[in-house]
Amino acid sequence: MDNNQNKNDRDNKNKRNMNALLTLVLWALVLTIGLQYLNNYLGSPRSSATSHEIMYTELKDLIREGEIEKITIKDGMLTAYPKEGYAYTDEDGKTYTDNYTLFTMDVGDPQFYELVDQYDVDLTRPYVPEMPVILELLVGYLLPVVVMVLAFSLLFRFMAKKGGGFGGLGSVGKSNAKVYMEKQTGVTFADVAGQDEAKESLEEIIDFLHNPAKYTAIGAKLPRGALLVGSPGTGKTLLAKAVAGEANVPFFSISGSGFVEMFVGVGASRVRDLFQEAAKVAPCIIFIDEIDAIGKTRDTRFGGNDEREQTLNQLLAEMDGFDPSKGIIVLAATNRPEVLDKALLRPGRFDRRITVDRPNLAGRLKTLQVHTRKIRLSEDVDLNKIAQATAGCVGADLANMVNEAALRAVRHNRRAVNQEDLLVSFEVVIAGSEKKGTVITEAEKRIIAYHEVGHALVAAKQKNSQPVTKITIVPHTQGALGYTLNLPEEEKFLMSREDLLAEIRTLLAGRSAEEVVCDTQTSGAANDIERATELARNLVARFGMCEEFDMMALGTVNSQYLDGSYSMTCAQETYAAADRAVVQIIRQCHQEAKELLEANREMLDAVAQYLLKKETITGQEMMAILEGRDPEKAEYFGITPGAAPRSNREGIEPPARSIRMTSQPVEKPAEPSQEPPASSGDGAEDTGEGETK
Repeated sequence: MDNNQNKNDRDNKNKRNMNALLTLVLWALVLTIGLQYLNNYLGSPRSSATSHEIMYTELKDLIREGEIEKITIKDGMLTAYPKEGYAYTDEDGKTYTDNYTLFTMDVGDPQFYELVDQYDVDLTRPYVPEMPVILELLVGYLLPVVVMVLAFSLLFRFMAKKGGGFGGLGSVGKSNAKVYMEKQTGVTFADVAGQDEAKESLEEIIDFLHNPAKYTAIGAKLPRGALLVGSPGTGKTLLAKAVAGEANVPFFSISGSGFVEMFVGVGASRVRDLFQEAAKVAPCIIFIDEIDAIGKTRDTRFGGNDEREQTLNQLLAEMDGFDPSKGIIVLAATNRPEVLDKALLRPGRFDRRITVDRPNLAGRLKTLQVHTRKIRLSEDVDLNKIAQATAGCVGADLANMVNEAALRAVRHNRRAVNQEDLLVSFEVVIAGSEKKGTVITEAEKRIIAYHEVGHALVAAKQKNSQPVTKITIVPHTQGALGYTLNLPEEEKFLMSREDLLAEIRTLLAGRSAEEVVCDTQTSGAANDIERATELARNLVARFGMCEEFDMMALGTVNSQYLDGSYSMTCAQETYAAADRAVVQIIRQCHQEAKELLEANREMLDAVAQYLLKKETITGQEMMAILEGRDPEKAEYFGITPGAAPRSNREGIEPPARSIRMTSQPVEKPAEPSQEPPASSGDGAEDTGEGETK
């Protein structure tokens, strides 16, 4: 069956090539004939702007008047050249003066030659050598056709090599998928960390590609496709490459937007071409990134049939048509599964939906270990502390943080990355770099300090709030004049009503501190107010935690894995009532935050004064002040404030980095009262250097 299939494929390919050649020859012939007629037309006197057709009798009159100097006869045409200075005026009143000719048809009048001789007019007929008819056809028609066919063939071949040439028209229907072999991807499951559940779901696909007979023997069928869903940066594309690397099969990768072009039908053609190329090298993996670009729900309101819908229809047909026993797996990734067409998600197309979620504490630790494999770390680095500090970060955030830490170590002329580099780089990722050139007045600096300490103090005095990690009043590039960093002590997957209210109080505590201490309101609380309003609205509209609406959902989430935004799906009266409930929650939390700050005014002033002095303090330092301890001895994720990292004290690396063990004997040191003898062994010299360092 395979031989017959290959023979049919070759026959179809030869047939397509022959049709393409015949089409090319036909076009070349048509162009040649058209060019011949155009050349004849342009070469005739009729097409010249300086030539004018006259009557035969009028030409004879001009000869008798002595105004004609020369006449030529060619192709049955009499062309007359008037004498210099003669101006001819036609019946329309147009006058010809310089370098013009007059022409008329040769009617074969024998008296014409006598008239020319009588008035002494030069008469000539250009000599045209006779050419055989066959040779004339070859030179005039066949040779131009052959030249055009060769020229077009070379042009199309050049355009195909260049990926389409002029605007991509040469390969407008070709698939632009990048083909990766295992040795080119270089990615395996060892390079993917923090996604154990996703890897477990994909391992079965890899095993099927390695041992298909084990599954077909029992009657099991290979899943046609798997949809990877998750937030940006969680590693969906990396997982797809790792599957190809583990299975050691070709990897076709193309973005969803790569199918859509300005030409109608190109997307469908590219889908067909992609699956045909994949069938030739099966088993293989096809990966479509951002499939929502072509897989959105088809719009039936207007009955449209645009390019994107044609591409989607072709993709649905191809996924139904290919033989799963050949080992073609279609993997797709998206951040917006809610907009995908239902026909695309049904069993038989994308049989599995694999969620690639944000990593938990253990996942972040493994991810950090993967990204720091090629990074030189100092001995004070504790990745467990870094994983705890980076709650909510995805794999891309952690990779960026590690790279920023390495760059920071180079800027500070260190040969290894320490704990402080990693923590500072994390803050650079979430808040930007420090703006060292910003000048803030003392009054503004005092307001900012009390604002940030207000956040921190209210968070510290509540049971359900996240602990404070860091407070700073140094401006950063992402627009913050200061910020308070709150990080959870443990992983939490549920939030109670008390947790949400505590978070709202913490957010509103900055404005409350401004009102309590400075008796003013500033624009610095804008972002806090937005976040507090969003939490209060979620509490009312989504979480069913408002007594007035009980467990009625008033909104629908639009993009769960992107910004988490949602739209209200209720009546206008209900919407207005929900707004009133949100205002009531915010007003109550605002009042409670003010009361909490007024009750702890002394602590608020003490922490604010310390912050104004240091500009940046840790949560442990703040807690030490509240508990009456020395803040200078507080620890911050493995770093003691004011103490240099062990790997960088006095610019000397730890001793263990330099000590080299030796088996050579070492001389006994001399008595203290005597001069020490000179060292006589390489081993003693090496050991001495290690102890000095």
